[in-house]
Amino acid sequence: MEEDTVMIDLDPLPGLAGGSSNGAEKDSDQDNSKASVEGTGEAVLKFGAIKEKATSKPLTQLAKVPISPHRLAPLKKSWPQIYTPLVEELGLLVRMNVGSKRVELKTSKHTLSPSSSTITKAVNFLQTFNLGFSVEDSLAILRLEEIYLESFEIQDVKSLSGDHLSRAIGRIAGKDGRTRFTIENASRTRIVLADTKIHILGSFSAIRIARDAICALILGSPPGKVYHGLRTVAARQRERF
Repeated sequence: MEEDTVMIDLDPLPGLAGGSSNGAEKDSDQDNSKASVEGTGEAVLKFGAIKEKATSKPLTQLAKVPISPHRLAPLKKSWPQIYTPLVEELGLLVRMNVGSKRVELKTSKHTLSPSSSTITKAVNFLQTFNLGFSVEDSLAILRLEEIYLESFEIQDVKSLSGDHLSRAIGRIAGKDGRTRFTIENASRTRIVLADTKIHILGSFSAIRIARDAICALILGSPPGKVYHGLRTVAARQRERF
């Protein structure tokens, strides 16, 4: 049986010999990609440069802080001291809505960045004033770092009612407010006693000292024992600093 012989021409076709440069570039790119894969075992991807997008206009943020009826008169009296730091230091727009009894805040192009943190700080300042703190004490929220506000009720410490509750409030306040002033000076805090609610403004460690002293008075400890503990804590703080 005769074998058929097949002739194969290894030279490229004449029409493909003068092919476009695009084809040659594709072949070279494939060879380079194969070489990179064989050399490193990983394909190298190349991305084009990212074009910067035009920044969008910052969003305007609003906040409304309700004011209690018994704090409207102090707010009106101290209004220049309240809105001045909000406008000049934080760059906010402030107005008092008399109808709804709310202080309205709005960010502007002059607001310190980040605007969300700035308006939150302003809201905390107004809420602190609304709880009964003076403007000077409330300004610590704006100008000092690590200043916090803690609130709790007497009932959270011990379930009291009637005369027992009244006596507990009297032990915390003291005669002419002396006990409260002593706790404030020893712990370097500011305290507001509003009926059965207690609000403490200060640093984290200072709030803990004042809270422990107030809880001891609520539980029935005599003021003299609490004073002694406060003097000990104050002496330790002076030695530490």
